[in-house]
Amino acid sequence: MHIHILGICGTFMGGLAVLAKQAGHRVTGCDANVYPPMSTQLEAQGIELIEGFDPNQLALAPDLFVIGNVVSRGNPLMEAILNRNLPYVSGPQWLGEHVLRGKWTLAVAGTHGKTTTTSMLAWILEDAGYQPGFLVGGVPQNFGVSARVTESDFFVIEADEYDTAFFDKRSKFVHYRPRTAILNNLEYDHADIFPDLAAIETQFHHLVRTVPEQGRLIVNGLEASLARVLERGCWSETEQFGVGDWRAGEPADTGAGGHTQDSFDIWFKDALQGRVNWALQGTHNRMNALAAIAAARHVGVPPAQAIESLSRFANVKRRMEVRGVVDGITVYDDFAHHPTAIQTTLLGLRKRVGAARILAVLEPRSNTMKLGVMKAQLPASLEAADLVFGYGAAGGKDALGWDLAESLAPLGERAAAFSDLPALVQAVRAAARPGDHVLVMSNGGFGGVHQKLLDAFGARAAG
Repeated sequence: MHIHILGICGTFMGGLAVLAKQAGHRVTGCDANVYPPMSTQLEAQGIELIEGFDPNQLALAPDLFVIGNVVSRGNPLMEAILNRNLPYVSGPQWLGEHVLRGKWTLAVAGTHGKTTTTSMLAWILEDAGYQPGFLVGGVPQNFGVSARVTESDFFVIEADEYDTAFFDKRSKFVHYRPRTAILNNLEYDHADIFPDLAAIETQFHHLVRTVPEQGRLIVNGLEASLARVLERGCWSETEQFGVGDWRAGEPADTGAGGHTQDSFDIWFKDALQGRVNWALQGTHNRMNALAAIAAARHVGVPPAQAIESLSRFANVKRRMEVRGVVDGITVYDDFAHHPTAIQTTLLGLRKRVGAARILAVLEPRSNTMKLGVMKAQLPASLEAADLVFGYGAAGGKDALGWDLAESLAPLGERAAAFSDLPALVQAVRAAARPGDHVLVMSNGGFGGVHQKLLDAFGARAAG
């Protein structure tokens, strides 16, 4: 089958393209912004990419058009497809019908931690010899790729609650039909498509409805929102983590030489299962580990084996990833873009570095942040940082629709807002000193600010 993917350079659709190619299909695609690294990754797979949405692409005569949710009515190629009555389908539906059908699907849903938990779970199954297929919204460093198809009966997928397509406003995850489903947490997000938390809870209950009676839900027992989801009806086996079935002990610092390592016990129904030893930090990652271990147990991986596998888990790119150390200053890259994720990321780094200074460099870039829905929560989420440098993109207030400097004002002289990236880089360069930790947080490329900062520190050190 020849499929042509509209919106191919998004994280999800790019992963889908790789899966389709590995499954033996001919794959072409188009997007408004065809540029590295996604373009080079796809071209390396032998996938032809076209810039833009020109209707002349109909001449490719694919068997099916697969539509990403970046495409809306008015898109010239989409309009041509509709006018010609050509076959089209959403990306999640195609994935459900052509990749996941017949598989034991393990889906990881939640506002936070989806990518990390999905990566943990895929690695546990891989290390246990299951050779699962997977689709992750990032690059797990244990694998080096974000998606793959295998002959295994098992497939691990990051289950996003964002809507499916312009013609299907259900969440993506309703198409996946999991046998094992992790409900990691649930907060208000995606203000561009959901009016309130209750609307997202409804979508999560749609997911719950698709899990078979012999399936299993792995649910964060500390989340009132998820309790409300299950109160609407639950027809599957359920295990709780955080409280109830699965619990993590308090971490013990086993690090030396200034490099901390968390070590914590795992308990299932009050029986000790083992101790996780790894370099990841924070309560959120301990919760992610509990969920992954519980889900792996459902397919037959003993908890002790899963715990041992996590000692070799290498995390995900852009999750507290060290981009470089120059003049004694460490620069990290992290995907955090929701206030809760920002806070937990900073607290995790604070535990790791102790009293050393943390300089937070933040770009509020997600649709929810751009709408200003979470702006009042920003100051509290950044409290663990010593200095904060916010970037509102070119145009400042107009680009965001709200005043970033005003939002950061409760932090006083510790925070500053910028609409000019070179000015932000120079400000961080002037403030940073050896021993500092610079944490860059954005769900986008942030104008390559990580390397710009490293270059700036290097130039300063060279005199």
